[in-house]
Parts: sequence; C-alpha cells; structure tokens
Amino acid sequence: MLSRQFVREHPETVRDAIERKGVTGVDLDEILEIDAEWRELKAEGDGLRQERNEVSSKIGQLKQEGEEEEAQEAIERSQELKEELQAVEERADELESQLEAALLELPNVPHESVPTGEDEADNVERYREGFEDLRDLPDEVVPHYDLGEDLDLLDFERGAKVSGGGYQFVKGDGARLEHALIQFMLDVHREQEYVDVLPPIPVNSDSMEGTGQLPKFAEDAYRVGARQDDDYDSDDLWLLPTAEVPVTNMYRDEILLDDDLPVKHQAFSPNFRREAGEHGTETRGYVRVHQFHKVELVNFVRPENSYDRLESLLDEAAEVLDRLELPYRVLNMCTGDMGFTQAKKYDIEVWAPGDDMEDGPDRGGRWLEVSSVSNFEDFQARRAGLRYRPERHESADYLHTLNGSGLAVPRVLVAIMEYYQNDDGTITIPEPLRPYMGGQEVIEGHEPVGESAVGAGEKE
Repeated sequence: MLSRQFVREHPETVRDAIERKGVTGVDLDEILEIDAEWRELKAEGDGLRQERNEVSSKIGQLKQEGEEEEAQEAIERSQELKEELQAVEERADELESQLEAALLELPNVPHESVPTGEDEADNVERYREGFEDLRDLPDEVVPHYDLGEDLDLLDFERGAKVSGGGYQFVKGDGARLEHALIQFMLDVHREQEYVDVLPPIPVNSDSMEGTGQLPKFAEDAYRVGARQDDDYDSDDLWLLPTAEVPVTNMYRDEILLDDDLPVKHQAFSPNFRREAGEHGTETRGYVRVHQFHKVELVNFVRPENSYDRLESLLDEAAEVLDRLELPYRVLNMCTGDMGFTQAKKYDIEVWAPGDDMEDGPDRGGRWLEVSSVSNFEDFQARRAGLRYRPERHESADYLHTLNGSGLAVPRVLVAIMEYYQNDDGTITIPEPLRPYMGGQEVIEGHEPVGESAVGAGEKE
C-alpha cells in the first residue's frame, strides 16, 4: 500500500497512477478528506489530552490549599475533558479504519520507465531469444490438446468429470515430464543461490491482503469453508493462488537485519485460481486451468538495490527457457496491463507453434506467458509489515519485495509438446530433462484405457 504521507503530499501522482492503471471505484478526494479530518481530530485530541493533564495536576494542589470549590470545578472540568477526548478518539479511530481500508484500494505508482498504455496491445517488446536457430518442425504442428489426447498424456474429459471444467489429468509420460520440469527448475534456481521453501497451501486473509490479492481480487481466489461473497475475517482461509502469498508473508510483521539481505527463496506449489473471464481457442487445453504447478521466486532486498535485482531476477527466470532451448520474448508491461500491485513488471512469453493467433509472431503460433517478473518496491512491505534495520542502532525501514515465476509449469509443458514434436507424432524430450526421466529421449504415448478406446483403431 501507499503511505498516508505519500498520498497526502503527492495526490496528483496517485491520481495519475489510478488513471494510468485503469483502476475504478476509488475516490481519492474522499480519501484525502478522511485523512484531513483524521489529522484535525488527532490534533484536537492532543490538545484535550494536554489540557486534561494540566487540570488534573492542579486538583491535588487546590485541595491541599483548601480551595475545595476550585478543586471541585477542576474535577468536573477534568471529567468533561475526558468525555470530549473519548468522543474525539472514537471518531478518530473510526476514520482511521476507513482510511486504512481505503488505502488498500489504491494501486502502486508505476516506475518512470513503465510505458503508458491501456492494455496488452501497448506493451513494449524488449527482446526475443532463441529464434535464430529453430529446430525443424512438422509441416503442420498439432496443438498440444490434440496431441496430448492422441498420446494419452492429457485427459480433459475425465478431469472435468472428477472436478469440473478447467481441471485435467496429466498421465504417463506427460506426468513424468511435468515432474521432470519441476525438479529441473528447482535445480536451476538452486544454482542461482535460491533457498527452497515448501509453503502451506491454505493462506489466511491477512496474508492475501499483504500481497495485494485482497480485497481487490477476491473473486479470482478459492475460499475455504465459506461462500465466495461473504465478508471475510483475517483468519479465513483461501487456497493459495501463487506461492508469492505464503512466502512473502513468511516474514510479515518482522524486522530483518541488513546482513540478511538479499533473501532469495524459491517455492514449488500447486496453485488455485478461479480464472474468471472468457475462454476460447486461445485458452483451450492446458493453458488456462484452475489448478496448476509453478515454481515461484521471491526476493527481499534493500530499496536501493531493487531495480538491479529486477534485471537479475528476469535473467534467472529466463534461464530455464534458455537451457531448454525454447524460443521466447520479454515484454515491458504498460501501465494498463501491469497489475495493481507492481511498480514495474516484465512478462516472459514462450513460443508455442501449435495454434496460430493474431498476436503471435510472423512465423505463426502464439505467445504463452510463463512468468511475470515484478518489483513491488515497498508496496507489499507496507501492507505486510516487512521491514529491515540498515544498522543495528538505526530505526527499521520498509524493504522492497520482488517476485517472478520460475516458471509456470503447464505452459512450458505445452511449449515442449508443440515445439519438440516430430513428424511421426512423437515428442523429443529436451536434453536437460532426460536425466530426470531415466535417460528417456522420446515420448511415444500410451494405449488408451477403457471401453471408450475400443474400436478407435490401432496406434501406429
């Protein structure tokens, strides 16, 4: 969240951030009015408290001097001041609660290097990697959802039967490939000096507020044991939408030491998102789902180092694709497409050649986002009480948080299935993953199981 002082002293900057990020339903003028009244009441309360202390200190002296009438008047005045002070403090507390809730609705201020734009069409491509020496592809690349069913690697129909639309079974060598990807990613990031964290899956409302998922994005999260539209309490539980939530909140309301920084954690987890919105060809198959695996990279750093760390974090996430030799591009996200909490964000999009989309590269196929690499500056730190002490004798200050997927597993799996498929319908396993699959080099698929497969014909 933004500090009260920043909002108070830079209202036009905040107003510009609201407009550039396309945030609606926020009345900045009302927030400023609440803040002004709250400050007036705090000053009034300080004055009443001082006067009451002065009056109270005279009561004993007046009694000692035998001035009973003046002492009684002082007692009565002290009681009046107490009641006035109580009323002022109650109103100030009420306004403070309103102010804290309102500040949670304000977006982070974009960094000066972030391009202004309304939507994804205004994002700026920073660079592409891996297109200079592409492998030979079949004349017609089969989309992963068809190839996955042909090889019996993906089963969307049975997933929907068990859990509903947006869920799937990953089977056989498909499941082995996904496990291999996860272990490979973790090993890559261990080399980059990340410390592993295995986080809890349910997270409470305080944690969701700390990273900015609540209150704004409650409709996108899965709530445990309550109706989605009920008011939530601080200890209500949610299925984590990303490991960013528990890992960032590990140190909530704590003070780290300067010597601790930077802290670099990686966390593998399943993730759960309602993913409200339109579905169609672009999200068919294993691209937009309600449950998926991801390796998350979370950094805690000194404020003066956060933008250098952002560039390094981008390289650390992209290294997975570099080693797998999957073509990709990096986007500098514009204000209208970067998100509520970020000060600056890059997206890494892998190339999947199986479906031609309007916004895909000239050579065909489409882009799949596999990582958002973000600097939140002190936005999350203020919400979650994340501080560090520059020197042991100095006061604590808010640190900066960053994170990025390292990477989202299903979409990398999709890219491998489409980019590494062969003319005969098999899939070549990228070399870095073969040690994790017992040396296997090719996925040839499996025979379907069940009566539904009878009469489907022999696999060639």
